[in-house]
Amino acid sequence: MSDEWKAASAPDADGKSWKLLETTLLAGVREQRRARRWGIFFKLLTFVYLFGALAMFSPMLNLQKTAARGENHTALIEVRGMIADQEAASADNIVGSLRAAFDDPKTKGVILRINSPGGSPVQSGYIYDEIRRLRAEHQDIKVYAVITDLGASGAYYIASAADEIYADKSSLVGSIGVTAATFGFVDVMTKLGVERRVYTSGEHKAFLDPFQPQKAEETQFWQGVLDTTHRQFIDSVKQGRGDRLKVEGHPELFSGLIWSGEQALALGLIDKLGNSSYVAREVIGAKELVDYTVQDSPLDRFAKKIGASVAERLALWTGFQGPALR
Repeated sequence: MSDEWKAASAPDADGKSWKLLETTLLAGVREQRRARRWGIFFKLLTFVYLFGALAMFSPMLNLQKTAARGENHTALIEVRGMIADQEAASADNIVGSLRAAFDDPKTKGVILRINSPGGSPVQSGYIYDEIRRLRAEHQDIKVYAVITDLGASGAYYIASAADEIYADKSSLVGSIGVTAATFGFVDVMTKLGVERRVYTSGEHKAFLDPFQPQKAEETQFWQGVLDTTHRQFIDSVKQGRGDRLKVEGHPELFSGLIWSGEQALALGLIDKLGNSSYVAREVIGAKELVDYTVQDSPLDRFAKKIGASVAERLALWTGFQGPALR
């Protein structure tokens, strides 16, 4: 083979090699894309399967609850977490659970199992009033509040509407008081050289603005609002507990302090020490507990978890973290 022929044919051989290499690489990329698409498809298929399984499982749970309600039982309603609108322990949820429990002819007694730091006085008041209304309407069914870890503030407000209150010796009970907190940023604004401009059509419309100095008459007014709410709280507790409260000689009873279950028993804040099983078995006489607490569906719980996760990621990305209860 001559040198001229080799020189002429060499570029063509190199071109074929590069074309073959390019074809191989493109085929690999296409295969990766295909595998990725199939992976996404199977993941979606798995989610659809799980959602379907949860949707099928929910009616089975309801059937089990219905079957359990076919016998005499103690109705259990959880009051857990903050008492506020749109929360699990909202008035709508608790009141709905109470009505369902009282309407069931097999209910022999109702237990409110409480583990809550309190919350909205309005929501607590709604629940308090409904408990007393249902008690008057169904005098053969008694309501028992059982405080587990914590029954404070609005949670104790609710408990005081029950026929009797039980707690553990180490439970935290009480905190009969009202609080409202904010911050004052006036000096910070001055140091930063930032001017606050607020436009209102009422003399005191912005009296809670943390960026403006407090005025004595507005502070006095706001204290009056809190005192009025506190008085309403005290009146409701007294009405619910009656002469069981050891008010005489204990002026600190309504001061916002909180006590252990053992101390609360001595003060008349609770009636006895005990848990839910004890009350159902020994007091009500129907040891079978049926949960009437309003529950989110599995799909709702999943959606809330996804929403909370997304919100947390966004907060981290933006460098903002909202307030948290500790």
